Amino acid sequence: MKTKEFSLAAETPMITELLGKSKEELRAFCVALGEPAFRGAQIYHALYAERKFDVAQITNLPLALRERLSKGARVALPEVKQRFTSADGSVRYLFGLGDAEKVKTFDAEGTEKSGKEKTGSQKPASVEAVFMPSEGRQTICISTQAGCAVDCHFCLTAQLGLIRNLTVGEILAQVLLPLEEAHRGTRIEMKDGGLPAGPGQVPPAATKQIEEKDGGLKAAATKSGLAPQTNIVLMGQGEPLLNFEPVMAAVRIMLDPEGMGISPKHVTLSTSGIVAGIERLAQEKVRPKLAISLNASNDEQRDALMPINKKYPLAVLMKACKEYPLRTWEHLTFEYVMLGGINDAAEDARRVVRLLAPLKSVKLNLIPWNPGELPYRESSAERIEEFRRILVDRGVPTFVRYSRGRDVMAACGQLALLQIGSSPLSVVSPQ
Repeated sequence: MKTKEFSLAAETPMITELLGKSKEELRAFCVALGEPAFRGAQIYHALYAERKFDVAQITNLPLALRERLSKGARVALPEVKQRFTSADGSVRYLFGLGDAEKVKTFDAEGTEKSGKEKTGSQKPASVEAVFMPSEGRQTICISTQAGCAVDCHFCLTAQLGLIRNLTVGEILAQVLLPLEEAHRGTRIEMKDGGLPAGPGQVPPAATKQIEEKDGGLKAAATKSGLAPQTNIVLMGQGEPLLNFEPVMAAVRIMLDPEGMGISPKHVTLSTSGIVAGIERLAQEKVRPKLAISLNASNDEQRDALMPINKKYPLAVLMKACKEYPLRTWEHLTFEYVMLGGINDAAEDARRVVRLLAPLKSVKLNLIPWNPGELPYRESSAERIEEFRRILVDRGVPTFVRYSRGRDVMAACGQLALLQIGSSPLSVVSPQ
């Protein structure tokens, strides 16, 4: 089949975004340029396994192709607008996202798809991710939407509403950038106060130092400065199952051994209980682990805390969970935010036991509520322990998960684009 030549002339206003493209899309892109398809696989590996964000660094590409790509393609990284470092070592990233550029798409033969041109309709937004290093591993909590439309009443992110969905590249960048910074071991220091020269760009001098120090960039799993295990949790801003296709495209790249190479055991998608999305996820051949935000022990309580329950009540949600096809090593995780005087009574714990009893393999994470300007308060340590004991005594594996980064508003439910000043966090008392 004759393929359509794709012009990368300097004057062409159409710029091809590389970040976020799958291996098949990059292969088709290279075929459209008249290059062998394997060049696309090389670009794919360089982007996601080696984290090379400048085509000039992809030295296994011919020089002529690198020069051509530098004129008509790009790797657009978010701007790191600010970093907030917690006393526990966690880092909350505030990323600035620009407009989506015009994109051309190609079929498997490298032919441009007619009528599929997307224009820059995505509006600028900000979004957050949290990098949490610990012994033997690093965990990155990433966002899938700017803001959120689900409106869980105890979550600060809900106060933003939904600003927009994130693209595949914007989701992946929240993993790639923190990993690359951790690999370097130091932040890029520039005269403007710590930000790179351009949005998301790595200064050539810094890149040169990395290559001289490490003898070239290595695969993600073996890069110096990183612990052996990387965990990804899709539970920052947004509801992942309401941005399904970009989220799953990003997850496939994360889980691909030739991409980021992260094990499915170490990637978790958290949902508020979008049953249609859970059923759709169950059909995916490549998928992350699933975690479900329960946060209540009956419909009346959950309706008040999570309005999504009115569309997908507990009976419907639990049926979808019972039918969800677990892999041999897998269990369903349920998350339960402990709200003092609201959902933390002993009777709540007993009702949760009854809800989860029909399911095959489950575990429950109890998450003490993290402070914010909302009319809730934390459960006491005694009440949390009593709740946990009731569940464990009845055969439900239950763990208390204290969130990291609370002092910089990086904990669960706190991602609301807040700037941290010197004043302490304020909590509104229940009415």
